[in-house]
Amino acid sequence: MKFERSSGILLHPTSLPGRFGIGDLGPAAYRFLDALASANCRLWQVLPLGPTGYGDSPYQCFSAFAGNPYLISPELLYEEGLLDRADLETLPSFPAARVEYGQVIPWKLHLLVRAFERLPRFPHLQEAFDLFRQAEKEWVDDFALFMALKEAHHGRPWYEWESGLRLRHPATLSAARRDLEQILNRHVFYQFLFFRQWNALRAYAHARNIRVIGDLPLFVAYDSADVWAHAELFRLDAEGRPVVVAGVPPDVFSATGQRWGNPIYRWEAHQAQGFAWWVERMRMALRLADFVRIDHFRGLAACWEIPADSPTAERGAWVPAPGAELLESLQRALGNDLPLIAEDLGVITEDVVALRERFHLPGMKILQFAFSGPENPFLPHHYPTHCVVYSGTHDNDTAQGWWESAPPAEKEFARRYLPTDGRFFARDLLRAAWASVAVFALAPMQDVLELGSWARMNYPSRPEGNWAWRMEEGAFSEPVMERLREWNYLYSR
Repeated sequence: MKFERSSGILLHPTSLPGRFGIGDLGPAAYRFLDALASANCRLWQVLPLGPTGYGDSPYQCFSAFAGNPYLISPELLYEEGLLDRADLETLPSFPAARVEYGQVIPWKLHLLVRAFERLPRFPHLQEAFDLFRQAEKEWVDDFALFMALKEAHHGRPWYEWESGLRLRHPATLSAARRDLEQILNRHVFYQFLFFRQWNALRAYAHARNIRVIGDLPLFVAYDSADVWAHAELFRLDAEGRPVVVAGVPPDVFSATGQRWGNPIYRWEAHQAQGFAWWVERMRMALRLADFVRIDHFRGLAACWEIPADSPTAERGAWVPAPGAELLESLQRALGNDLPLIAEDLGVITEDVVALRERFHLPGMKILQFAFSGPENPFLPHHYPTHCVVYSGTHDNDTAQGWWESAPPAEKEFARRYLPTDGRFFARDLLRAAWASVAVFALAPMQDVLELGSWARMNYPSRPEGNWAWRMEEGAFSEPVMERLREWNYLYSR
């Protein structure tokens, strides 16, 4: 997939409008793609699409391969006969402007159980389901068993299960597969539905000349099917406990750093296997998207390893990672021109830059970081062509929110540089992104709609209450589309 000058919007499917409590892959997603095409935008960026767990973060998923069942559209299930109209009408009173996960999840899972119970009525769907299961056997069997066991253990993480399950003794796993067969089948069915709906939606995007940018977290969650099923690929002790965990050291944002808690890869095991797990993981990512952003790309050069018993990230060390060898393996398997975007933010050292440049990957430029003075590398006059510019990311305040709380000196420089009087700061910031030489220009939907801090998607230091913002029906209106349409014409995007 070639990088061609174009523009688009960052909007996770959970943020789409609709009456079912959470955005999904149904009619509102198709209307959003129609609106993108009408505005002559050719890119749609999403956050990771995996099954979310505690904290609802798409960056801490139960699997690096599976899809999120909460994104399955009830309306599309109704069209296929898997739900009745009564199923769609007896729903709680969900808020329109945010996702209340505690309300949504049990109701959505109730619908999915009903759809699973009706599957035998439809031989053509049963046949498609059986084919899906066989084609995805390498990952979906372990994932479905993992989820069935979590369900049987009332959601407890795998490292709290009894030793035979925790350490995957073959006889114990065989007994669990037999005892939990129906629950296991149901979780495979959820994956069948997710991929069926996502593949159709992505095909619809392609028909409108829109390409999808996916997101791949560098590390996987400790409580995931990947770590449970492939413990040998992670730095765990004999009981399955992490020896070291990932994070970032203290900086201006946090005096104690950030302790993410993800297990670190046992890189020598990956090397011995020719990075086979990574190749399959990236192959799956490129089945879901046309381009893939690698979150925390700097961890492929070196990652901050924290002793697992340390409560903060202060005690740790930068430990080299075989990123070049990994990317070479991906090239051999997937082709030389990897359609990857490097999230090269944070503490970026020369080895990180060298790795990105060696594999010709575009880095990221964030305009919210730009206004400290003329030498700031995030200002457009410093950009190389082969980069991706954002007004902000899912981790930042909205553009308008940034303006309202920015230091006076940065606001003054922004006034002079853009120029802007601040009344329509988000609009002025986006226009600068679109006008830049960056090959891709992207903005979160909140910035396109010029919303304040209340619409922020994530506060990285806040453990819960994130990932909840939703767009109102009709907010992506004709005047907004016309503005994007004009910029795409003026700046050849």
